Amino acid sequence: MKKIYLAGPDVFEPNAKEVGEELKHLAAEFGFSGLFPLDNEIPFSDDLHETARAICAANLELIHSADIVMANLNPFRGFEPDSGTVFEVGYARALGKDVYCYAADRRDMIKRLRAYQQLPPDATFCRDGQSIEDFGLSHNLMMFNLVVADDARSCLEIIADSQR
Repeated sequence: MKKIYLAGPDVFEPNAKEVGEELKHLAAEFGFSGLFPLDNEIPFSDDLHETARAICAANLELIHSADIVMANLNPFRGFEPDSGTVFEVGYARALGKDVYCYAADRRDMIKRLRAYQQLPPDATFCRDGQSIEDFGLSHNLMMFNLVVADDARSCLEIIADSQR
């Protein structure tokens, strides 16, 4: 059974353990073994930096042990996806892993940002004065062809089809 690392900001939800179990159950429906970051047993320390290092190392080990990474790229605390999840996606790609991502809003980034920042319909710069990517993609061009679905179930359907 192939293993899928379930990346995303779901670990920050108030009911994160339950969300992780739901994602793992969903992965199992498609014949995969889900690996959720909170599956790790981390020895917490009074040294917060040591705890952070331990969490990072454990998550990287889960990615190494996975065959596939599925990432939730929904906005997190703002417009963009969780930076930790984006790091995990890049790390998995560097390892040569298959990576599939999902986001509920897959409109072109320029359309999403115009709406999010209430910009004029022809705006090409955001409120901070920076240009807005306009490559017809929902996320940064480095995620080209990775954002394949609107939700976890649809993403797993695509992953399962690709493994046949």
